[in-house]
Amino acid sequence: MKYILLITISLLFLKNDKVFSDVLPNDIFSSVEVVELQMNSLQTNSKVDNSGIYQCWLFAHPENKKYTGPFSNFKRMIADTSYKILLNSLKFKTKLLSKDKKIAKYSVDVDAYDNKRYNLTWVLEKTKLNENCKNCWMTTSVTQPQFIGLLN
Repeated sequence: MKYILLITISLLFLKNDKVFSDVLPNDIFSSVEVVELQMNSLQTNSKVDNSGIYQCWLFAHPENKKYTGPFSNFKRMIADTSYKILLNSLKFKTKLLSKDKKIAKYSVDVDAYDNKRYNLTWVLEKTKLNENCKNCWMTTSVTQPQFIGLLN
């Protein structure tokens, strides 16, 4: 499944960072694959069209979107706040904290562009959006980045 996800992510972009297609929430993705898809998208975000931020926003849970608002607000929240460390990061590592049938929590360590390491907690819940997403994982919240050290 990880190979399918990586192939899907690699097909997101064409020349000049133009979005080829958007990966939509779907029952085929596991909770960790959703976190990795969102992180990979933010890691490869284009400043031209913010396609990575948009891809991440597509997997924001409807309850989350009630607080973040439309994409324009979500884009500002990522690009203009402490969450900007997620953009164009050097690498990231996920670790499962807890999971049941409806909620999953992950610890995500991010090696950011500023040569610092941060930790965030990513929370996902299952939801129904449409026929392809009857029981799919979507992000309900992400904690503020916590500085945990300098990179070597």
